[in-house]
Amino acid sequence: MFFRNLTLFRFPTALDLSDLEQQLGDCALKPVGALELSSRGFIPPMGQHDAAFQHVCDDALWLTVGGEDKLLPGAVVNDLLQKKLAAIEEKEGRKPGGRTRKRIKDELITELLPRAFVRPVRTDALIDRQHGVIAVDTSSRKSAESVVSEVRRALGSFPALPLNAETAPRAILTSWIAGDPLPDGLALGDECELRDPVDSGAVVKIQRMDLSGEEIAKHLDAGKQATRLALVLDDHVSFVLGEDLIVRKFKLLDGAVDQLESSGDDDIVAELQTRFALMAGEFKRLFGVLEAAFRLSQAQ
Repeated sequence: MFFRNLTLFRFPTALDLSDLEQQLGDCALKPVGALELSSRGFIPPMGQHDAAFQHVCDDALWLTVGGEDKLLPGAVVNDLLQKKLAAIEEKEGRKPGGRTRKRIKDELITELLPRAFVRPVRTDALIDRQHGVIAVDTSSRKSAESVVSEVRRALGSFPALPLNAETAPRAILTSWIAGDPLPDGLALGDECELRDPVDSGAVVKIQRMDLSGEEIAKHLDAGKQATRLALVLDDHVSFVLGEDLIVRKFKLLDGAVDQLESSGDDDIVAELQTRFALMAGEFKRLFGVLEAAFRLSQAQ
């Protein structure tokens, strides 16, 4: 398991997480009810291989929010609705009004829900107690906030807030492309997104190109600013960082994965533990660099 995206929130490092296993278990995922559209709760991160609701590696925690969603296509509901409305019109000689349409649609959904297919979903999260940060494996702010809400429901209180940079991320990303020194260990990748600062301005998306080249410089001279930038950390991790401070396309490179291959673990639990330890270590180093570069505020 390796996360692919990181949406980050900060929380006070003094937060008491000593009873987290019990608290997560109390909010475990329950099967979606016959008349429910969805259900959310915590599941063991390692699935059937380990029943624990969290995996602990030093001061890093791995937890997973699971879910069950009913699949009820709108096209199916609307098709049945139109047939029922047509039958009423034929029988009564009048078109049903809006209130009748809504009532019949609600009745159809209630009738169909118990027979709908159920799709399982999961979203993983890493809690770094040292830095007071939770990283959710999604690039969707809404999905990440849903996971944070589940943690808050389990703990009773979880004062986690999105990252706050004391310096404008767009300005820093632009300066790095323009040639300013990058933090130690960071190097430019081969992808970026440049935008005109004015509303509805031009957007240029660049991939597989030398970002220090003349063509990029011309865009910067024309006033465009970087809103996303591909970076590499110590030849171990590649990622794309946005001005929203969401880390996308997070990938461990050969320099890091070589450590995994040299471990030689055949046991699935041991392999998962090794993978998480490796990823947690790389994440900590990455966050330390980002925290200093963007002057990320501590949570109070």
